[in-house]
Amino acid sequence: MAHRCLRLWGRGSCWPRGLPLLLVPGRVGQGERPCLRTLYRYATTQARDSRNSLLTDVIASYQRFCSRPPKGFEKYFPNGKNGKKASEPKEVMGEKKESKPAATARSSGGGGGGGKRSGKKDDSHWWSRFQKGDFPWDDKDFRMYFLWTTLFWGGVMFYFLFKRSGREITWKDFVNNYLSKGVVDRLEVVNKRFVRVNFIPGKTPVDGQYIWFNIGSVDTFERNLETLQQELGIEGENRVPVVYIAESDGSFLLSMLPTVLIIAFLLYTIRRGPAGIGRTGRGMGGLFSVGETTAKVLKDEIDVKFKDVAGCEEAKLEIMEFVNFLKNPKQYQDLGAKIPKGAILTGPPGTGKTLLAKATAGEANVPFITVSGSEFLEMFVGVGPARVRDLFALARKNAPCILFIDEIDAVGRKRGRGNFGGQSEQENTLNQLLVEMDGFNTTTNVVILAGTNRPDILDPALLRPGRFDRQIFIGPPDIKGRASIFKVHLRPLKLDSSLEKEKLARKLASLTPGFSGADVANVCNEAALIAARHLSDSINQKHFEQAIERVIGGLEKKTQVLQPEEKKTVAYHEAGHAVAGWYLEHADPLLKRYQDNSRGRNCLIYGWFWQQRIHRKKAVECHTAVKMNDY
Repeated sequence: MAHRCLRLWGRGSCWPRGLPLLLVPGRVGQGERPCLRTLYRYATTQARDSRNSLLTDVIASYQRFCSRPPKGFEKYFPNGKNGKKASEPKEVMGEKKESKPAATARSSGGGGGGGKRSGKKDDSHWWSRFQKGDFPWDDKDFRMYFLWTTLFWGGVMFYFLFKRSGREITWKDFVNNYLSKGVVDRLEVVNKRFVRVNFIPGKTPVDGQYIWFNIGSVDTFERNLETLQQELGIEGENRVPVVYIAESDGSFLLSMLPTVLIIAFLLYTIRRGPAGIGRTGRGMGGLFSVGETTAKVLKDEIDVKFKDVAGCEEAKLEIMEFVNFLKNPKQYQDLGAKIPKGAILTGPPGTGKTLLAKATAGEANVPFITVSGSEFLEMFVGVGPARVRDLFALARKNAPCILFIDEIDAVGRKRGRGNFGGQSEQENTLNQLLVEMDGFNTTTNVVILAGTNRPDILDPALLRPGRFDRQIFIGPPDIKGRASIFKVHLRPLKLDSSLEKEKLARKLASLTPGFSGADVANVCNEAALIAARHLSDSINQKHFEQAIERVIGGLEKKTQVLQPEEKKTVAYHEAGHAVAGWYLEHADPLLKRYQDNSRGRNCLIYGWFWQQRIHRKKAVECHTAVKMNDY
């Protein structure tokens, strides 16, 4: 009996709880009852485990369905955005892992410009360029959108301009020619403004065009039509039905087109106007970003080092301390020293203030934030202080960095000279700058450098220790400094093989007293241009001499011809200066005197003296004698 029950149980996978009892016979001996009781327990346990496994499968299927809900229905499923769960079967996990590389390949695949890109939005996208006021004609997506938009509006205008408008008639014509003859099928009152006449098929008196007539009001039209049909004897079902319909003739689109064009033009003008030019790409642009700073952040573009700066060795040694601070701030903090907040670079124009600040950032390998003092002031009130706050917030975000404010005298002039117009706005900007510098956290690793060639007009509160701790003067280089500057600018030039850079740099330095670094760079560039103008393969010494004459005297006037008598007079005049300068002991030495061609605006012939920096009484007397000795 037990063997027969086991065979029946093996044929099924899930039994009801009472089914094993049905297989037990009514009369069973004492020896067979324990075996059947054991069989009953075993069958019941298997049925319960089978139900539990079925419930587990259902839950797992539900979880798989919820982990990948249809698009747009994620909020109706629990954990629909989180993806896979811990209780998800391994097969589903494997499917997700296998599908991930494919999705990555699709997202990173190549494509034309203007497509959707994962991650941060690309600034080269046509919409970003269009917001900045630039029409990206080179972008294929923009050309496609522009083409379809043009075709759409062209189709709309073509439809409404060239569609058949029908023929207008009067009320009397309608009554005499159509209604009285019984050819009208029904009347359509369109938008309660006019009536379109529909004729009975086969009795249309007008070929290809529908007829219509205007009505003053619907009530008047209905009353007149009712009266007229009674007079004509039209009764019952023969009366002309009236249908009221509403149609759109597209006139509102044409009426809105000028408004849309005006709004688009105004938005484009605002973005391209004074408030929309020079934006840094942060914010909405135009008037919405007028309070944002116009500073430029240079990170990887700085390739200027201290080796590229020459002629100001003392200033380089002074400012190298800031570089060491940016590289090793802990060295100063361990000793209890307060880090200097910044330095102001003063000196004549062209001496290398901006170049030295950029070399400081390049040597320290930190971001370089540059802004001009005139960019803080705009035509709107409150823009200056807002831009100052945004500038220092940008500096704190990019710390450690160097913040360079060029021409700070535009915003840092002395206060108390009146509170009218732009002067009050300039003072408010200066006050905000003082607050930001004084409240600047010394542990943010931000060095503030400023440049100006007019330190005498700066506000004293701006120059006090705690704001600009150092004042570094960068003056015109001496002969040794000019030689080192010439060495720097002679590196990229293709010189003649007979010239040595060391000797050429020293000679050019002796011929250019009082030249600044910018003048030296201009001389080297002019020499290269003259060599190219003469179709030379390399630059020789003559080209450098002509470049020096061009920088000092101006453009050479080869077409201006002097008469013989004028040449004689000018020669006597210049000879007097030359002879006096040659024989007077304490006079400035004469470097060169030109009398070949005239240069500049009013200069016929001029002399070039090497002026001394310190003048004695005898030197002044001799200099006066040279100037007065014309003949």
